[in-house]
Amino acid sequence: MLLEEVQDPRLELVSLTGCKLNADISIALVSFTVGGGPERRKLALDGLNKAKGFLRSGLARRMNLRSLPDLRFTHDDFLEDMVYAKPGRADS
Repeated sequence: MLLEEVQDPRLELVSLTGCKLNADISIALVSFTVGGGPERRKLALDGLNKAKGFLRSGLARRMNLRSLPDLRFTHDDFLEDMVYAKPGRADS
């Protein structure tokens, strides 16, 4: 859906990597990765936030649900930390 239906250049090469729901399923924290530095991450986050309503309605239709949790987005550093081993971290 993100690749095929959302026409926002800020979301090119954005990968959704996970989702955590709170206890009452009213909030979904969606993790994403994107190449580039902090400015690129901010652009991707802005694009995801702008597409939030479209994504929620599309997911509700596809999953045949009346309501869906509020989507909140956060950058996922795990992959970058593992692949690019940030300097200053000691492996013990």
